[in-house]
Amino acid sequence: MSSFFRYFFRALVLIAIQVYLLNKVPHLHRLVVPSLYFVFVLWLPFSLSRTALLIQAFLLGLTVDYFLLTPGLHAAACVLIAFLRPYLITLLMPRETQEFQYPEPSPRAMQWAPYSVYVLFLSFVHHFYLTFLQWLSVGTFWSFIGKTLLGTVISFLLILTADLLFPRQQSYRTNTA
Repeated sequence: MSSFFRYFFRALVLIAIQVYLLNKVPHLHRLVVPSLYFVFVLWLPFSLSRTALLIQAFLLGLTVDYFLLTPGLHAAACVLIAFLRPYLITLLMPRETQEFQYPEPSPRAMQWAPYSVYVLFLSFVHHFYLTFLQWLSVGTFWSFIGKTLLGTVISFLLILTADLLFPRQQSYRTNTA
């Protein structure tokens, strides 16, 4: 299967899980809605240009906004994490492995500790910005803090669980001919 169709299928599955499953969780819905769709941005290849990364993040967020009837909130949060992603990868990857022997971020490519920091930080930024945009209309400071922290923790655990249950097949690339 070509990489375009693999990523397109991955985006469709993540959007469907977000819209039809995670947004319907009744007990957590008042305080926090778990998010998993933005992992698509986190799992995009290292070699993707910044422009392509931002465009794909915008389209992903816009699609989620369309289904959830939120005018641009998810698109803005996805574009923000897509903008920060290359800088964070540069900070977290060791200098000697910055040739990126693996095509996309994963625990195998980055090791567990840097990958966990990568996912946790971008989850926090995503939830902080999304909750902040929603909080501007209505809400208290403590509900803002609670929604941000709980959303980050639940999403972080969902992403790590998805990484453990559904490991992505990645081939190791070498520079030898």
